[in-house]
Amino acid sequence: MDTSRPAGIRSLFALSIFYGGMVCIAGVLGNKQVSLGPLSQVGEWAGVGPLAVEAGIFAFLLLVAVSSAVAELHGRATANRLVQFGFVPLLTSMALSWLVYALPASPEMIPENRDAIQVVLGATWRIWGAGIVAYGVSQTLNVTIFSALKAGKGKLLWLRAGIAGVLSQIVDTLIFVTLAFYNEFPISPLLVGQMLAKVVLSAILVPLLIYLFVGIGRALDRRRAL
Repeated sequence: MDTSRPAGIRSLFALSIFYGGMVCIAGVLGNKQVSLGPLSQVGEWAGVGPLAVEAGIFAFLLLVAVSSAVAELHGRATANRLVQFGFVPLLTSMALSWLVYALPASPEMIPENRDAIQVVLGATWRIWGAGIVAYGVSQTLNVTIFSALKAGKGKLLWLRAGIAGVLSQIVDTLIFVTLAFYNEFPISPLLVGQMLAKVVLSAILVPLLIYLFVGIGRALDRRRAL
């Protein structure tokens, strides 16, 4: 057995790299609203119309699952540090987006492509700021709830993951929509629709994803111990 490095370093390293990548791509994917197909009926029943959600939610659900998996494997303190270090790629990607947005496009660039990327890169300060605050609060809340349920002798990993994921997504939606769009237009329908969509997706996907990431982490650490 190789004892030159701490146990569990392989899983923490792999999950941290993946986490950083999802932090960066979430903002890019969020520029597209996607229809949820059959899940749209939930919105119809709630009276808010067919459900749609910004595509960044898929990356964000992966962030929720990874931070919970790190809390399960390495403890709450390590998971909170992962969330805090996540601000580094988040803020760096924002700074690079602003830089590229400001730089003049090559005259050889296809006009349609030039205009499209400028729209993607040119998000307002208010939207960027809302995303930063929502990320920090909701991810920290997710780790806190998940870890607290475990400390309370909770053995049902899927239930702890589902509860923490749903509650953190509700808070994320409240913070982001309010900070980004309040006084721009009536936000109540958007809040209800986004919240319903994220709650449904969190309840379905997060428990499955956390089992996947915890399983991958444990497999990597077993391999490291051989």
